[in-house]
Amino acid sequence: MLVPLLTTSVVRQRAANAADAAALAAADVWSGAVAVDLTACEAAETAARLGGAVLASCEVDEGGAQVTVSLVSVLGDVVARSRAGPPGAS
Repeated sequence: MLVPLLTTSVVRQRAANAADAAALAAADVWSGAVAVDLTACEAAETAARLGGAVLASCEVDEGGAQVTVSLVSVLGDVVARSRAGPPGAS
């Protein structure tokens, strides 16, 4: 019984980490803190993919980035959301 609970926890954490990385990437690109030849949501998509997830949605405005990612596992799809503001935002 303990192994499935640990596996579920690990998958959820991986999804949350991928969502956080995607939101941070989008906010950094949108704000100009990171200069790359990608749009903010393209950067979020790349970050999500590197985290083993798929970017499901991405919205960026002056308040920052909001993303949703999906991670497919043997336990089913796990969805995670994250939000990040531009550097220096409170």
